[in-house]
Amino acid sequence: MTGSRVSCELTDGVAVVRVDDGKVNAFSHEVVAAIDAALDEALAADARAVALLGRPGRFSAGFDLDTMRSGPDAARDLLRVGAELALRLYRYPAPVVMGCTGHALAMGAILLLAGDLRIGARGTFKIGMNEVAIGMPVPRFAVELAEDRLSNRHRTAAVALARVTDPDAALEAGYLDEVVAPEEVETVTVTRATELAATLRPVAFRRTRDHLRAERAERIAAGLAADLERFTVETT
Repeated sequence: MTGSRVSCELTDGVAVVRVDDGKVNAFSHEVVAAIDAALDEALAADARAVALLGRPGRFSAGFDLDTMRSGPDAARDLLRVGAELALRLYRYPAPVVMGCTGHALAMGAILLLAGDLRIGARGTFKIGMNEVAIGMPVPRFAVELAEDRLSNRHRTAAVALARVTDPDAALEAGYLDEVVAPEEVETVTVTRATELAATLRPVAFRRTRDHLRAERAERIAAGLAADLERFTVETT
């Protein structure tokens, strides 16, 4: 499957999903729907792992700000589809390896928390949940993911104080699991996904995934409507 912003290539049991809008890889309704379609394709092909990659220098700048600032209903609807995508990746029935090819801010950083293994590009890139600094409360679903994946020592600064870090500090905080040279991110991400596809037994993985994440995922899903209702965007 190939689209204007998202492509999916199946090779060696791995679905390699690339997101590239030619700009900052903002999450619009169209981009989220295209990623969902790529995941559907991976499921239909029985892919045993997923590698999700951004474009060079940009994993994602987060939600499309024009939509988020166009009114509460539009903002909540985009937040809803983004939360559903993060939850789908968090509970995906095969390992998800993310290639953080550069900057990952706001929803871009949140999405990293839903992956199993995160490979980041070393350099002067910014990674973090900067929502509070740009007038958006961090939604509860993102706090839940942060509680699972970020270290205790860094969580308050990352979530409530909008701390944005470089990739090496993001590794320590828990956004990333490995940092490599920018030109190596795609190769390492696909290699790690291929290794997992070859070595992990699918049924055992799915059952273990449920043991690790099902309870939190169910709590996120059950509270999502209330989470959305509380969401507002400061415009001044």
